[in-house]
Amino acid sequence: MAGMAIAFDNTFARELPNFYVARLPSPVRAPRLRFFNQPLADELGLDLASQDESAMAAIFAGNTVPDGAEPLAQAYAGHQFGGFVPQLGDGRALLLGEVIDRHGNRRDIAYKGSGRTEFARGGDGRAAVGPMLREVLVSESMHALGIPTTRALAVATTGEDVHREQLLPGAVLTRVAASHLRVGTFQFYAARGDVDSLSKLALYTIARHDPELVGAAQPFLGLLRNVVARQAALVAQWMNVGFIHGVMNTDNMTISGETIDYGPCAFIEAYDPAAVFSSIDHHGRYAFANQPRIAAWNLARFAETLLPLIADDSDQAVALATEVIAGFDTQYQRCLLRGQRAKLGLRRAEADDGALADDWLSLLHAHHVDFTLAWRRLADTADGIDAPLRALFADVQGLEAWLVRWHARCASEADSAPNDRAQAMRGINPLVIARNHRVEDALAAASDNDDLAPFDRLLAAVRQPYAESAAQAPFAEPAPAAVTAGYRTFCGT
Repeated sequence: MAGMAIAFDNTFARELPNFYVARLPSPVRAPRLRFFNQPLADELGLDLASQDESAMAAIFAGNTVPDGAEPLAQAYAGHQFGGFVPQLGDGRALLLGEVIDRHGNRRDIAYKGSGRTEFARGGDGRAAVGPMLREVLVSESMHALGIPTTRALAVATTGEDVHREQLLPGAVLTRVAASHLRVGTFQFYAARGDVDSLSKLALYTIARHDPELVGAAQPFLGLLRNVVARQAALVAQWMNVGFIHGVMNTDNMTISGETIDYGPCAFIEAYDPAAVFSSIDHHGRYAFANQPRIAAWNLARFAETLLPLIADDSDQAVALATEVIAGFDTQYQRCLLRGQRAKLGLRRAEADDGALADDWLSLLHAHHVDFTLAWRRLADTADGIDAPLRALFADVQGLEAWLVRWHARCASEADSAPNDRAQAMRGINPLVIARNHRVEDALAAASDNDDLAPFDRLLAAVRQPYAESAAQAPFAEPAPAAVTAGYRTFCGT
């Protein structure tokens, strides 16, 4: 598009021509830009200064395709709640192309909700404004928390309704990702016995995400090892902020190690390992505490796709891959405990730290204590301010016994002053997360009344998760227990 500088370099389209279906986005009636992520645009090196508001709306609703873009719907399969679907693919999403950002990293720019594709499977190809704004809020919250994630560049409303359980205003999200390669991408070709395509895909993935493996003796085993490591680290970060993905299907697990697809996601409030908020997770498959186990299960499915590439002898391939998958739990536990130590204000490792963290979580569970606030108020306790933490517990007897152990453990690190410890803990234990009731209030105002003021206020708050101020205080408050008990999230399709 004249005047809009996006330096696309579309390796997926160029190098994997049979892995997608080319498709233009479907124009919409009355595009209107409702969110634009200027800091992300700057990071991507996008020059949009010459575009007026209507031109921007046309770009991010899909009415105008920028020069150099090659819109395409990617093919992939996936296990959905444990059942294998051999063909899924981008039913309502299009990869526009790739750019090299200001840090030298290759990033995908993609539409979501831009119309039907050949993979739509009966869907209308569209999206409602509420779920697209949810993706903004939760992904920006995750980014601010330092958790690898896809991010939202823009949301444009379409001036058209989408038919769900009721008529809802339509919208298109523009999403940025390290790539949209998924476990399900590999499953698509493995299910068809297409080893040549699997090899091309794996080599492309290695060149993009693990270039140090190019020319290695066992590059495909190395790829598996790296993906396992990335997912172990990612899920540990989820667990340490109380995030429930809600739909950990294999088509929602990225090879890059980024969190993707913010449909039925939520943050736990009162700590409960069995928490499930997704309306479609009837048996708790993707409950909070199950996430590490499901990650390992998904990775085993990824390993299966790579077996023909790892070794010609199938028994040898299985043995090599099994050893890598078996190492997931150790890596996950190591990442989890490293994060817990930091949250506890501990700088060095000692043998009993895992038990200290586990007993803390058991306390929170037994007393129905808010997960996020408990960690944050523990930082106050490190500063000698005990009252805020005690106020979270109806009965402080168990807390006091645990605090004796924790204080003794902190005192063993004589090189760390209490104030320094408290400051460090406040830099890793957030005050503000994307609280579920706040998200719902913001989305309802936007969807029902075209009012983005609550959304804007919440977005500003979650982008500063560690700041403690009068302005932040309302966003730190948990929902009433009755609200959380009945809370359900939906996939947004």
